[in-house]
Amino acid sequence: MSSMFTPDSKLELFFPVDLIPAQVKAQLHPDVHVRYNQFVTTTNLRPLASTDYHRGHLAVLSVLTVVSDPGESEWLAQFRSMRAALNTYYPIVIVSKQTDQIVGVGCVFIERKFLRGLGSVGHIEDIAVDKNQQGKKLGLRIIQALTGISESSGCYKTILNCSDDNIPFYEKCGYQKKENEMAKYAPERPQPSARL
Repeated sequence: MSSMFTPDSKLELFFPVDLIPAQVKAQLHPDVHVRYNQFVTTTNLRPLASTDYHRGHLAVLSVLTVVSDPGESEWLAQFRSMRAALNTYYPIVIVSKQTDQIVGVGCVFIERKFLRGLGSVGHIEDIAVDKNQQGKKLGLRIIQALTGISESSGCYKTILNCSDDNIPFYEKCGYQKKENEMAKYAPERPQPSARL
C-alpha cells in the first residue's frame, strides 16, 4: 500500500514544529516513522493541523470520553480560536505513516501566573492513543513532547490530572502524585446551534 502521508510543509500547523523536542521524535516507534529514500524522519509527531478533522482527531479523543462531532466548520473555528491565543495552547498529534490518520493526541496549555515571579505552569490535557496503537510508547512520547514544550516555554512546573489507574503510567513518565484534584461540573446545557 502506498503511503498517503502529508508532509508538514503542506499543512497549516497550530504552532512551529521545531518547538517539539527532536530527541522525543527520534524515539518514536518505527511504525510511526516516515521513510524518505534511506533516511528516517519523524515529522509525523507534529502540531495539530487545520485539516486534522479529516484525520480522525475526534475519534482518537473519544478514547477518553464522549466526544460530540461539531462538524468540520465548527472544529476549524475552534482550531483558529485557540491558535489566536498566542503562546498558550500546544496541541500535538502522532500520525500513522500508512494511513495518514491520527493515532495519538495530547495538548499542553500555558497558564500565566502572578506568583513565582510571574511564572507559568504547563497543564497537560487530553492524552489519548488509538486502542489499536497502544503498547508502542506513543503515550510516553506525547507526554515527553508536551513536557519539553512546557519547559522550553519557561514553565516552572508541568501538571496533569489522571485517574488512579493511570498513576503508574505517569510515574513512568517522571511525574509524581501531588495533592488532589477537585471538580464541579456545570449542569448540562443544550448544545449550541451551529454558528453562521
